[in-house]
Amino acid sequence: MEERGVRFEVVSKSSRRHVPDTNPSRLQKEIKNGTVLIASDCHYFPGTITRAHKAFVKLCKELKPRTVVMNGDVFDGAQISRWPRIGWDNKPTVKQELETCQDRLSEVEKACVGAEFVWNLGNHDARFETRLAAEAPEYQGIKGFALKDHFPRWKPCWSFFINENTVIKHRFKGGIHATHANTLWAGRTIVTGHLHSLKVTPFSDYNGCRWGVDSGTLAEPYSEPFRDYTEDAPLNHRSGFVVLNYLDGRLMPPELCHVVDDIGPIFRGQILDV
Repeated sequence: MEERGVRFEVVSKSSRRHVPDTNPSRLQKEIKNGTVLIASDCHYFPGTITRAHKAFVKLCKELKPRTVVMNGDVFDGAQISRWPRIGWDNKPTVKQELETCQDRLSEVEKACVGAEFVWNLGNHDARFETRLAAEAPEYQGIKGFALKDHFPRWKPCWSFFINENTVIKHRFKGGIHATHANTLWAGRTIVTGHLHSLKVTPFSDYNGCRWGVDSGTLAEPYSEPFRDYTEDAPLNHRSGFVVLNYLDGRLMPPELCHVVDDIGPIFRGQILDV
């Protein structure tokens, strides 16, 4: 194409792709119409079932999602952390944590008959195999020495791509402006966890509107998993999760279910009875 002596090259959309189509640690899915529920940073603790988890199970039953994503740090790994013990704190064992995660995820599975289950690995989840690889490398490949062996219905990955407009992964950029930076650098809507902040940041440019989303935490911000190492500091954390809806392949504005401290889980202007 030429105009006033300047030659313009028409570049197709597909030729502008810089991200490889395949990656062994990535899952991809096409969704034309349907709902995806995303929970993150559960840090499931023995003997505790949070309001956010109950609300998540409730909406799994009501919204009937096509796909459910656990966006990292379902397992905490308190006793196998690289951080030393704080005082005489009493952390749950690996066995207790695994059994708790199995119980909570089983509740999600039963609430979502026919759904696909995806688990993006988080930095806390990675503690399970990192510790074993360091201490008992000779056992590599033996069943039970990988976290995924204990959760057969959940597909593990580092990132989950939906259509050509959404990527879900545990973490990317950090800091208070992470959601803005994430979608700016990703070039598409991106849902991350890790920071526990539960928020949606819109971003518009010549390509239209996309969103940077933080999927919050299913744990209570000031609960036992965080109590000691946060040293009673004020936390910019919020309990809740994310709901994505697709219409004709397009992502609609992301929705949040937010557990307000003195009210309870709120979704679409309604207080959920959990």
